[in-house]
Amino acid sequence: MSVPDFRDLTNEQFCYLTTTGRVTGQPHEIEIWFGLDGATLYMLSGGGDCSDWVRNLRQNPKAKIRIAGQTFEGHARVIEDTEEDELARRLLVEKYESSPGSLSNWRRRALPVAVDLPA
Repeated sequence: MSVPDFRDLTNEQFCYLTTTGRVTGQPHEIEIWFGLDGATLYMLSGGGDCSDWVRNLRQNPKAKIRIAGQTFEGHARVIEDTEEDELARRLLVEKYESSPGSLSNWRRRALPVAVDLPA
């Protein structure tokens, strides 16, 4: 089995994140913006810790990521490292900000989450 080249997926507009519901135990899928750095996928939660998907990942960090028809299983974590925090914010804002400053509040307030994918 070949190692995926995540660089080919960097320009996709969305990924689909599937978590396990912390109450129901059922799969819960959302469409979300993302950034990639190597085999780590970054997302920002505008709802912070209150977002269901973040709460689900805190309970069970196993995650499935689907991008352009390819599915990967990974391990999610809330980012606590300052350098990685800034990397996540920069990657997403550079990818999605259409006019300078339009995502500044989101960049500042959102909770960064990473999913480490198999390399």
